[in-house]
Amino acid sequence: MTNFSLNGKIALITGGSRGIGEAIALTLADNGAHCILVSRKIDDLNQVADKITEKGGKATTIACNMSEMDQIRSLFDEVKKKFGKLDILVNNAAANPYFGEMIGAEEWAWDKTTAVNLKGPFFMIQHSVPLMMDAGGGAIVNVASVNGIRPAPMQGIYSITKAGLISMTKAYAKELASKNIRVNALLPGFTRTNFSKVMLDNDEIYKYIVQQIPLGREAQPSEMTGAVLYLVSEASSFTTGSCITCDGGMLA
Repeated sequence: MTNFSLNGKIALITGGSRGIGEAIALTLADNGAHCILVSRKIDDLNQVADKITEKGGKATTIACNMSEMDQIRSLFDEVKKKFGKLDILVNNAAANPYFGEMIGAEEWAWDKTTAVNLKGPFFMIQHSVPLMMDAGGGAIVNVASVNGIRPAPMQGIYSITKAGLISMTKAYAKELASKNIRVNALLPGFTRTNFSKVMLDNDEIYKYIVQQIPLGREAQPSEMTGAVLYLVSEASSFTTGSCITCDGGMLA
């Protein structure tokens, strides 16, 4: 039978305090993983951890800014000390601080977006490799975006970083295959999260986006989790370097 069980697995989810990251954490915990929830604000993480433990699951919270190397190093020192290994990494944390034309963007917008969306995942993977090798292998999922395939208006910098994350996924998949570490990507489409608030709250923008989605609506965060469960479980043991698109048919 297809094995989706994560019993005994240690899973680290960045951006795990809300939205897609929270939904992923709840699903992985439901399937047996001990989830390490990571984001900048520990109080928000603790609320998600409480939801997991109330259902009988296991969760640990660690505050970390994905753009700060010192904090990433400290994060993995703590994971090694507490758990001694890592089986699953979900790079979900992202930033999209600038909504506008690229020609009007200032340097701070470029720096912040690339720091969180590219630098963070790159070094999170780098630091996870030794702990995954101690576990005999592992699975990594980078949460990219359909914007990495088809750049969205007024989201040029964000789209560029997500295209880079897709390329990073494939490059790391080739490099880490010999270590029994699989690397794949999830490409969400338009999803009802706080991250998408500027588009959800503007009727004109909302209608413009939804008209491009054959299913005729935005997704809920929970609709992203089945693909991630597949990618981090033994069900996808021969899948690496792949991108699973969950976009309601937008790119079809």
